[in-house]
Amino acid sequence: MADQQPVLTVTDQARKKVLTLREGEPNADQLALWVEVTGAAGAQFTYDMYFDTVDKAGDDDVVQRHDDLPVVVPAASVDRLRGATLGVSRDLLNPGMTITNPNIPPAPASPAISARPPADLSGDVAQRVIQVLDAQINPSIASHGGQAELVAVEDTTAYLRLSGGCQGCGMATVTLSQGIEVAIRESVPEITSVVDVTDHASGANPYYEPAKK
Repeated sequence: MADQQPVLTVTDQARKKVLTLREGEPNADQLALWVEVTGAAGAQFTYDMYFDTVDKAGDDDVVQRHDDLPVVVPAASVDRLRGATLGVSRDLLNPGMTITNPNIPPAPASPAISARPPADLSGDVAQRVIQVLDAQINPSIASHGGQAELVAVEDTTAYLRLSGGCQGCGMATVTLSQGIEVAIRESVPEITSVVDVTDHASGANPYYEPAKK
């Protein structure tokens, strides 16, 4: 399970931020940060980061030690993450974590065809959310190649897709709650929650979640 050369480099700022997040978990000192590639969106990989115990790592998984923080990279993600760096964004509107990855997904053989038609975004609430993204959010996160796109509005929830540089945003709950969600809820009070979705348009796929049971 050990690897001589780190697959994933973790900056000191990122290590401290992860340790702070881990403090809120039960049995925090027994938990490792698990980082895996979940898929791809365009020319960027998508990621999942969560806390779980080290003893669940298999023989082919890579276990790294970053001082007091163990990091586990599942076997299927090792080659896709090799040479990547986990860091912290300096953007005030995007204060989460970032993964800078030199690896890119293989090009698809043919354009993917979605079985689900695009959501209707012509309504007043959806249009006001789009205005917030265009005027406040995207100009800021564009500095590192990021973009936030409204996918759908259902009841009081707005579903967003982060792409470009934001695909590497390790802990999107922090990004959404402290930056994007605050801006949207202040400008569009009808929206009470914001959910980040990945390449599938239905259901959330958080980049960070509490320890898996």
